[in-house]
Amino acid sequence: MTEREPVRISSRDNPLVKDLKRLAQDSGAYRRQGRVWVEGDHLCRAALARGLRPALGVFSEYFWPLASADIAHAAIKNIVLDDVLMATVSGLESPAPMAFVIDQAQALTLQADAATVVLDRVQDAGNVGSILRSAAAFGFAQVAALKGTAGLWSPKVLRAGMGAHFGLRLVEGLSPDDLRALTVPLLVTSSHQGELLHRAHLPWPCAWVLGHEGQGVDAALAARAAQALRIAQPGGEESLNVAAAAAICLHASAVGASSA
Repeated sequence: MTEREPVRISSRDNPLVKDLKRLAQDSGAYRRQGRVWVEGDHLCRAALARGLRPALGVFSEYFWPLASADIAHAAIKNIVLDDVLMATVSGLESPAPMAFVIDQAQALTLQADAATVVLDRVQDAGNVGSILRSAAAFGFAQVAALKGTAGLWSPKVLRAGMGAHFGLRLVEGLSPDDLRALTVPLLVTSSHQGELLHRAHLPWPCAWVLGHEGQGVDAALAARAAQALRIAQPGGEESLNVAAAAAICLHASAVGASSA
């Protein structure tokens, strides 16, 4: 922990402020800067609970005297921004009064035998974050994102993930061929073909492949799957939102694993 006084910044022309604004608002800035913007008490505490040490704590002027000791002393260095300036940095309509900047670990490689969720060009940040939450909740240790998927550490995905990021092994920028490193069977979803999920015997561990919101799983990737499954829809809808389908499929795997 550090007891040093924070650095106070009031100029929007400050280079650090400009970098933070990009990090908070640009979905690709985390890749260029090698660090992640984590905004708000819930996400910040989720990061600390997983043992992460923030490189930087960012606080608004009014909130800094109110910050609890564990939050105020968590980062290697703290800065305090003028309240108006803090609002311009944040990408939120209702900005949080504090955030952490966390250095990204070096790029991970796939763990071959891990229970995995594969994202095949899932583009909506809200869907991706929701799927990460389901993965963490239902015991999947790894998420593998193929190229074309929304950035896993982008601000919108982080917010939608609600802290799930910090308990998962996240690997992104992959090609379909990279998935050959997995030794667990691939399972794919389809709205119209395959065995009904509630009747299927599901292997554990496994890798669920979830596809593009409109196009579904790539045909060549689906052809490599050990099983194709569909979710019963007695109401007659054409298809489910990919995040909803993911929650159903991952829960089915978790239940099957626990009863095996």
